[in-house]
Amino acid sequence: MSERNYIVVEGVIGAGKSSLSEKLAEALEARRIVENHEENPFLAEFYRDPARYAFQTELFFLLSRYRIQTEQFSQPDLFQKYLISDYLFAKNRIFAHITLEERELALFELVYSMLEKNIKTPDLVIYLQSSTQRLMQNIRIRDREYERNINPAYVESLVEAYNHYFFHYEQSSLLIINATNLDFIKHPDQFQDLFERILNAPEGTSYYNPSEGFA
Repeated sequence: MSERNYIVVEGVIGAGKSSLSEKLAEALEARRIVENHEENPFLAEFYRDPARYAFQTELFFLLSRYRIQTEQFSQPDLFQKYLISDYLFAKNRIFAHITLEERELALFELVYSMLEKNIKTPDLVIYLQSSTQRLMQNIRIRDREYERNINPAYVESLVEAYNHYFFHYEQSSLLIINATNLDFIKHPDQFQDLFERILNAPEGTSYYNPSEGFA
């Protein structure tokens, strides 16, 4: 674990990224890279009218995430060894390929390619894989006003896109966790088990099912 100082937690909306990254940061005494979705002025309109507001929404997220990431790495903290992020910069492309039409996507890709080269690659990515049903349940429970109009079909398309992306992911070590039946907030023993798996995740791609262990 000593060589894995930069860890990213990823997953579809409602997978538990923020919760896990917060608990990991606490356990490792790490800094966190966190974004505030509510700062995106187009997000609520996007969920009401995706076709009209997709490009503005994705471009805002892209530039905001770029600013946050570059600022974090330009100001290293000598007293905190680890850095935990609740998103992977490449998630912008995953969403854009779902939400944007052809001309918008071409422009988005142009901007993305100019920014991506300045983004640091994580040492370990944790992908919280979950079912659409569980994700929708989590979204309803947390009841964020701007998420109340989310279409389950949109979430399903994200699940498919995320699975496809991480099936081909090779940029860093990757731990894929079946989080469909996990609740590490209510059950501390689940987090402790999860934490041990993260600390001991092997190089390359590995899989963890809470009932089966590593594959």
